[in-house]
Amino acid sequence: MPIRVLLADDQTLVRASFAMLVASAGDMEVVAEAGTGRQAVDLARSARADLVVMDIRMPDLDGIEATRLIAADEDLAGVKVLVLTTYDTDEHIVEALRAGASGFLVKDIRPAELLDAIRTVAAGDSLLSPGPTSRLIARFLRAPDTLMSAVGGPDGLSERERQVLTLVARGFNNTEIAEALGLSPLTAKTHVSRIMGKLGARDRAQLVIVAYESGLVIPGAV
Repeated sequence: MPIRVLLADDQTLVRASFAMLVASAGDMEVVAEAGTGRQAVDLARSARADLVVMDIRMPDLDGIEATRLIAADEDLAGVKVLVLTTYDTDEHIVEALRAGASGFLVKDIRPAELLDAIRTVAAGDSLLSPGPTSRLIARFLRAPDTLMSAVGGPDGLSERERQVLTLVARGFNNTEIAEALGLSPLTAKTHVSRIMGKLGARDRAQLVIVAYESGLVIPGAV
């Protein structure tokens, strides 16, 4: 079955460009388009979307609050949200992750990267690029509002689990984690699932936030 994509952006031209790109892929389809955050929430339900590509800055209801409403709705438990940001100017990206987004993209990405990102998030992985993106996340995690009250810290993890969590925070997928630690991809996936269970994390995006907030990963470290 193709990935059912909902595009949420207040700019018609942007939506049209993304729609043409998604339509060109054989494994996904655009099932709806929303021009406001409120429409995105409503259409996520009525269009039975698998994934929402969500712009942060939209009228009526911004992308962060729309993401929060989607993530909190039990009827939309299977819907993934991939948020968009202008990167250098948008300081709400961590709020979006805390609200329930599974990852984010920069608006000037290459077409192939958008399609790969949709596949990654739809498959249940988070999309959090290493390097500059990690430093951006870490910078905004210094805000007073933290996730630790809702998600546990890494103190109860084994040494191996802490290693896996560190790599997740640096943007590694399961295959890359397996290669880095000399594990099978299945074992790496099992470790990630076990870590999420121990910490009470909803997805890998929350694991990244925990890793930075706890100091397990140092901003800018390679």
